[in-house]
Amino acid sequence: MTRSARTGLAALILPLLAGAQDFPILNLGPIAKDYTFTEGPAWSKDGGYLVFSDTPSDRLLRWIPGHPVELLRDDAHGPSGNSFDSQGRLYTCETRTRRVTRTAKNGAVEVLADRWDGKRFNAPNGIVVSRNDHVYFTDPAFGWQSDHRELDFYGVYHIPPKGPMKLVARPEGRPHGIALSPNGRTLYVANTDEHNIRAYDVDRSGDTSGERVLVPKTNGVPGGICVDEKGNLYVASSGVAIYSPEGRLLHTVELHDPPSNCSFAEADMATLMITARGKVYRARMEGKDAR
Repeated sequence: MTRSARTGLAALILPLLAGAQDFPILNLGPIAKDYTFTEGPAWSKDGGYLVFSDTPSDRLLRWIPGHPVELLRDDAHGPSGNSFDSQGRLYTCETRTRRVTRTAKNGAVEVLADRWDGKRFNAPNGIVVSRNDHVYFTDPAFGWQSDHRELDFYGVYHIPPKGPMKLVARPEGRPHGIALSPNGRTLYVANTDEHNIRAYDVDRSGDTSGERVLVPKTNGVPGGICVDEKGNLYVASSGVAIYSPEGRLLHTVELHDPPSNCSFAEADMATLMITARGKVYRARMEGKDAR
């Protein structure tokens, strides 16, 4: 790892130390490298492993702490965002087949959604699943995907556990990263073209309302996003920016490899996994109350 990357990752972790009684021991390093373009890190609490995508190579990879990265699936159709539900099932946005799939623990793949009003999606990208298994995903279009569109808008969608899929929003710009607050009552969506983060209220039935701009202008093009247990929002862009739940910028870090996405992982969810170009970084804090 280069000195600039090490410095950047170290700086990234520092905002998490607020309230810690002891300064933690910081362990940094790549757990995966030499891939084409990594995306969609997601932690399986049931399985104790990380899933991430190598999008151009159509592969889903799995990393178990202490073991080398292994192939999970090699026919994943341009996978991007990933997420797990309360039952340990894996949800994946497939950009090539323009659909959202769910993989059962036995490996069976089910297509959850591939159309809206009879027209194929643009290219589902970011996805998040709530604790009560409501699914939310973004549907932008990038590069060659724009040449095959059937829908004349970009969308954010909601798939409830029961009932029909719903359209959350039709933003002017392309929605990308998506995340939920710790209590599941706020949905966050990053907009690539507008360089902003929007927030939506989520009611007990999983429906959304109260659209508002939480972060009016991000530094760089926002991609994947995740949220820590305190509700702070992490945005992968030209670096990684950390915002308070109110949208106040807490810290901005420029990394050697521009990050595409990020997610918390491992048993106590105190490890930040960062996908960046062809790599996946692991940033771990050790110490009392370091989470």
